[in-house]
Amino acid sequence: MQEFKKLAKSWGFSFKDINLLKQALVHRSYLNENPDFGIGHNERLEFLGDAVLEIIVTEHLYFKFPDTPEGSLTNWRASLVNSKMLYKVAQELLIEDYLYLSKGEAKDKNKKSRQYILANTVEAIIGAIYLDQGIEKSKKFVEKYILSKLQEILDNQSYLDPKSKFQEKAQEKKGVTPHYEILEEKGPDHDKVFKVGLYLEDEMITVGFGSSKQEAQVDAATVGLKKFNW
Repeated sequence: MQEFKKLAKSWGFSFKDINLLKQALVHRSYLNENPDFGIGHNERLEFLGDAVLEIIVTEHLYFKFPDTPEGSLTNWRASLVNSKMLYKVAQELLIEDYLYLSKGEAKDKNKKSRQYILANTVEAIIGAIYLDQGIEKSKKFVEKYILSKLQEILDNQSYLDPKSKFQEKAQEKKGVTPHYEILEEKGPDHDKVFKVGLYLEDEMITVGFGSSKQEAQVDAATVGLKKFNW
């Protein structure tokens, strides 16, 4: 258990029950191959940590920004607790080498699924801290590693998803509301690729690709933002 104690210490934390931290790092796939491991997977801790994270972030935003409307607070919270942000936090916490994964999952380091596993593990760690030491220690963790990212989010407006940001900028700079058209669909139902065009009036600005219409639209908007340097 020494390695887990060192890991927690590197974050500035310690556990009364270090098994809770160990369990937070156990992916379900590992237990499929190691059913006698003796510790459960992290999904229940993740479920708990997700709720703890949301209430801590919500309470912080509510009291820190008393004059900000609910819609903006919702967007800010979403940017702080989404899987992309939690994946960044996971990298900062250096937890990837400590994960208990199946042999197959362990090989696929660059897959999107690994990013989701790491993001979910951060939630499980928050759940473990909550069970081990309560809400105050959980707040300290969330403040240190997640709420500390808020100013960066506000500065670069990353709380707006690419589609919303492109629409806002297009209306502001061009006086036009963008629209999207599906240009092509390829592949079988379980593995489709959509090609979508992003238009300002009749002019096609960019194209985007994705495994869903929404994903392709977001890709097109992202390319559009770069094209106009918005």
